[in-house]
Amino acid sequence: MKPGILVIDVINDFVSGALGSERAATIVPNISMLLDHARGIGMPVIYITDSHLPGVDREFDVWPRHAEKGSEGAQVVDAIRPKDGDHHLLKRRYSCFYATGLDALLRELGVDTLLLTGLVTNICIQHTAADAFFRGYRIIIPRDCVEAPSDETQETSLNYMVEMYRAEVSTLEKILRENLLKEGTA
Repeated sequence: MKPGILVIDVINDFVSGALGSERAATIVPNISMLLDHARGIGMPVIYITDSHLPGVDREFDVWPRHAEKGSEGAQVVDAIRPKDGDHHLLKRRYSCFYATGLDALLRELGVDTLLLTGLVTNICIQHTAADAFFRGYRIIIPRDCVEAPSDETQETSLNYMVEMYRAEVSTLEKILRENLLKEGTA
């Protein structure tokens, strides 16, 4: 197994801005800890963030304006900004695979296992998990590194991804304790 970490939509607008919530802010320290560990062992870290075109993107038919390209709201939160060696892709749809070049990048990096982190569990995480499954990736989700609007929505979405996409849901502590990020473990 060669894992890589996807950091999905941990941006200002989803943590403290237009669509922000206290629930979203709670996962930032956990993601930071996971990223420090991953970088320490040379694991690929890939940020994928919303970057919507004003007046064009269909998401604005569903959601209030958010994460407009170049805006402060579309920037990764300061606590976990990308570092040298990380990759950063922009997206305009829920799935991180849709028109982003993510699949090609993962294959070039030799990644076959994805740790999905970020926001929002029942939207962008779930749509990304579906596309990852369809492309043959193993999916691991640290439950304390993803968040949804409510406990019920969080559990429903995680259970769905386990059932439909064979996602492995764990905790950050268990992943680190059992060294599940080490290349070659199964």
